[in-house]
Amino acid sequence: MAADILVLYFSRHGMTEALAREVMAGIDRTPGATAKLRTVPPVSADTSATLDEIPEAGPPYASLDDLRSCAGLVLGAPTHFGNMPAAMKHFWDGTTELWLAGALVDKPAGLFTSTGSLHGGQETTLLTMAIPLLHHGMLITGLPYTEGELTTTRTGGTPYGASHVSFNRGPGDSLSDEERMLAAALGQRVARTALRLAGQAVGQAVG
Repeated sequence: MAADILVLYFSRHGMTEALAREVMAGIDRTPGATAKLRTVPPVSADTSATLDEIPEAGPPYASLDDLRSCAGLVLGAPTHFGNMPAAMKHFWDGTTELWLAGALVDKPAGLFTSTGSLHGGQETTLLTMAIPLLHHGMLITGLPYTEGELTTTRTGGTPYGASHVSFNRGPGDSLSDEERMLAAALGQRVARTALRLAGQAVGQAVG
């Protein structure tokens, strides 16, 4: 059976979602692994505000069952003042029952983020997103410097996880080649790790 790798993200302007889809491509190129894309709803300062359970467009909202059943997780969100946005924090604040059951212990996880400025807190956002995952007992998977794009990129990319930066880019620009390659490499690494932990043989990525 294929190992389901959950790609869970929150995106406001589309660049974190673009990274998520490159992560998915890396997972789906890994024999034995399948990517599952999920998002979380925005939160509002108006506590009476509600949303439909199914979004009008895009992937479904994540459920606790998505986390419970996945073999690995790649988590992404934009940087808000050097931290994850409230919507993603709110989602993880609701995972206590999984923590009590140890449902995520020993599952591999990777991280990705996007920022609008060059020094806008990519690393701190990735590290703070890792904190709830560590409390759940997950195994954090970064990007090693054997990924050559880490040493050549002039845009996003960190050893803590994949990233995108919009600084000094045109309004119509998408991800850079290095950002795409590092996001896919992160997806592949989490998928391969999940397969190894499950005792499955890991083949070479396709394409």
